[in-house]
Amino acid sequence: MSARTEPAAVPTQSVCTCFRMRKLARLMSQRYDQALAPAGINLNQYSILRRTGGKGRPLGEIARELGMDRTTLSRDLKPLVESNWIESVPGLDARQRRLRITDEGRRVIERAQPLWRQAQDRIDQGLGAEGVAALHAQLDRAIAQLQDDGA
Repeated sequence: MSARTEPAAVPTQSVCTCFRMRKLARLMSQRYDQALAPAGINLNQYSILRRTGGKGRPLGEIARELGMDRTTLSRDLKPLVESNWIESVPGLDARQRRLRITDEGRRVIERAQPLWRQAQDRIDQGLGAEGVAALHAQLDRAIAQLQDDGA
């Protein structure tokens, strides 16, 4: 008696744009996270560190640039502050706090930058220059549209 094998399930294409974007984002993030692991950092941490200026930036400004809400960014900052990669410093007035990258945070970025570049180059090579340009243009249009709709 021979064992019957079931045919492999063929994944269906989703009509949901959000599903496709989230899947792409997860796949991309996995590639960058794997590349950045030797530096002891993940893509989200790398992005936050890169956008936290030397003189400091307000939390809300960084959150807007990353497309995150302030609560999520605050939660994601905890391990960066605990690792002494980012510090909170006084802002222009007593009510404002600014986030600033520390010297240790700069060293992390220096270790991570070439790893990020390698991941970026692999993705760029896989998609090709025209594919990357088209993807970036479409994503920029979608981001602008969604930001305008949310305003």
